[in-house]
Amino acid sequence: MAQQQAATSQKEGSLAHVLPPLPYPSDALEPYIDKMTMEIHHDKHHGAYVTNLNKALEGHADLQGLSIDQIVSGLDRIPENIRTAVRNNAGGHWNHSMFWKLMKKGGGGEPSGGLADAIKSSFGSFADFKTKLNAAGMGRFGSGWAWLVVKGGKLDIESTPNQDNPLMAGGKAILGVDVWEHAYYLKYQNRRADYLEAWWNVVNWDEVASHYSAAKK
Repeated sequence: MAQQQAATSQKEGSLAHVLPPLPYPSDALEPYIDKMTMEIHHDKHHGAYVTNLNKALEGHADLQGLSIDQIVSGLDRIPENIRTAVRNNAGGHWNHSMFWKLMKKGGGGEPSGGLADAIKSSFGSFADFKTKLNAAGMGRFGSGWAWLVVKGGKLDIESTPNQDNPLMAGGKAILGVDVWEHAYYLKYQNRRADYLEAWWNVVNWDEVASHYSAAKK
């Protein structure tokens, strides 16, 4: 699916995947997400996933030619000796490539149109949806993600550990929030709930709506 494709590029040798730039300055999400967190999160953490994914794929020309979507959705085709490394790092690359675009300066508020109607139909109200997604993020023990997915024609909420994502199980994610400590610890320390509450102020609902439209096709 186009809206779920991370930025990838075929390069000479083993560099099949590249780190996409942030779609805004690293301080754009202040005061909700601080500049240093964004720089470390993007440059160091996401950058490491890309580097380690390319390293894991070295010597596997057939896999280097696959898109990140194809890799993440077809982990059973990955040789067992590199499958864990590919799962973790391809998942991290896919998740973060989506995550950056789900946020923007001046975001937040509530969605409109068909997405708003779908949220109301599936959860009763936007407030109830927000409460349930926050609960999924808080309920994830250790590191992971909380997701809004399209399932059976309706919206649902899921949580995955580590860098797993719904696409690995054939799902269609349209929104995801990172609850790894590196996403919030510099500013919020152990206060994950405060981070999640602040995060709603930067959500890019136009991007989520675009994912939703594509997921229904």
